[in-house]
Amino acid sequence: MQTAAPPPPSAPLPPPTPSVWMPPSLSARWWPVFLRNLLVWRKLAIPSLVGNIAEPLMWLVAFGYGMGALVGQVSVGEGTRVPYILFLASGSICMSAMNAASFEALYSAFSRMHVQKTWDGIMNAPVRLDDVVLAEMLWAAFKALFTVTAILGVMLALGISHSPKLLVAWPVLLGVGIMFSSIALIFNALAKGYDFFTYYFTLVLTPMMFLSGVFFPREQLPPIVRAISDWLPLTNAVELVRPLFMDQWPAHPWRHGLVLVVTTVVAFWVALALTRKRFRS
Repeated sequence: MQTAAPPPPSAPLPPPTPSVWMPPSLSARWWPVFLRNLLVWRKLAIPSLVGNIAEPLMWLVAFGYGMGALVGQVSVGEGTRVPYILFLASGSICMSAMNAASFEALYSAFSRMHVQKTWDGIMNAPVRLDDVVLAEMLWAAFKALFTVTAILGVMLALGISHSPKLLVAWPVLLGVGIMFSSIALIFNALAKGYDFFTYYFTLVLTPMMFLSGVFFPREQLPPIVRAISDWLPLTNAVELVRPLFMDQWPAHPWRHGLVLVVTTVVAFWVALALTRKRFRS
């Protein structure tokens, strides 16, 4: 009596695809990607520097010296008044870090990711997508730091501020660049073309500039608008940097610093998840 042959073993199931929301898997391999961007940018460093600092300096000169002659001094606290150009400079330096980091993490990163397919070429080497995104975030923050350093040099030359606490403002501005590059990478992952970035600049960055105390004290805002403004990333950056320009320490550094750190971590995680999803589709 013959027994039935056992069924052939079934093929092993493929391992489940990890979630795009899994924690970042980072290594030191982000450094060659960062260095690659630096070597390419070095050929265009002078035009890039002029383009990045020309606009914020025009804002500073036009509003600081033009409108400043009409405004005179503004109140920054109980019984404290400062020249308008000092008020503007301490806010516009944060705005410059925001714009420089956003531009690099949007237009330049999108070109490397989607148009030039540079990211695809890099990932043919043993470099993970997580490391590429981290390198792009840090590269955009470096570009922002480079820009604000040049602007700070001009401000010092003009005698707007000579506070030694500006040495503390420098790493804070680096953190501002990291935060806004992380936020911009979210929109980079969602974009289908360059036109998409218009929504981010028009609907996010522009209102933030006018609600965060860059050009005028936030005390002038309606109470409900000011309550919203308290939690904007740029507001907390300005609240940390402005007192340093005035040779003072921020009143609530831990609160403002925590907002910046939490915003950065959440934004980078979301940007990484959306970028992973884009590369899987």
